[in-house]
Amino acid sequence: MKKTIKGYNHPLLFYSLATIFPWLFWGIAAYISHLSNPSDLNTETASMLGLLGLISPMVVAFWLMFQDKNLKKDLGRRFFNFKSIKPVYLFLTVFLMLGSILLAQAVSLLFGYSASQFQITGHYTFSSGVFPVWFLLIIAPVFEELAWHTYGTDALRSKFNLFNTSIIFALYWGIWHIPLSFIKDYYQSNLVLTGWIYGVNFLVSIFPFVIIMNWLYYKTNRNILVAIIFHITAGYFNEIFATHPDSKVIQTVILLIVAVFIVIKEKNFFFSNKQIEFIQLPSIKKPDSTEPGL
Repeated sequence: MKKTIKGYNHPLLFYSLATIFPWLFWGIAAYISHLSNPSDLNTETASMLGLLGLISPMVVAFWLMFQDKNLKKDLGRRFFNFKSIKPVYLFLTVFLMLGSILLAQAVSLLFGYSASQFQITGHYTFSSGVFPVWFLLIIAPVFEELAWHTYGTDALRSKFNLFNTSIIFALYWGIWHIPLSFIKDYYQSNLVLTGWIYGVNFLVSIFPFVIIMNWLYYKTNRNILVAIIFHITAGYFNEIFATHPDSKVIQTVILLIVAVFIVIKEKNFFFSNKQIEFIQLPSIKKPDSTEPGL
């Protein structure tokens, strides 16, 4: 009998709801953001709708998990299971994305791009309505990973091997982001205006990013904080420097090389059909009132 991640068994329901609600909120936000007579109220409304769209997959995930006491126990365990994690995975979680963007900028120098890319600018390439950009760079990964790596990834992993899980999720995640490109001044919207190649690069970059993140997630015993921190570093380090958009294309190539290397090196880890066993925490045995001395 195949082992499975028991309890994470509603991928279709989760991904359907995790798409419908954000797209509804973001569609309305996009409409409001392009009104011919913008006002502070419109900006605030669009910002709140954008945030609701971001939060809704997390709400769906927690709704599904809190119907099962074992999933609730598993959720708590996965926030604090650092004792058995090898330091190399924690190091990669914190510094891999920083290293990739610095290396990409260094490679771009060979093609004549400016060394000024290494400057920390103090400003960002997009706006986020009433919310500070630095706040969104932190809170967005937190909300997303409290959906994707509390329920969503394991729900796919219960059906597929790790490689297929990563590819399916990366494809979904790319499509999931599309409505954001219609909200004025949002990151994805500005990316499209910069040039089609950069929009395509964003979608392509999701695939190696997800492969690496899922590899770290399962190598660290499904640690949710690892996924959150890795996601935060991806957005933050790609924003603080004066990075040329072409350097981000180079970064995607670097991440693809890293992802291919990891998949080849960990072939069995990615392609094994054996599902990961759900770890049930032992229940506390209630004392029997019939035992002597009670």
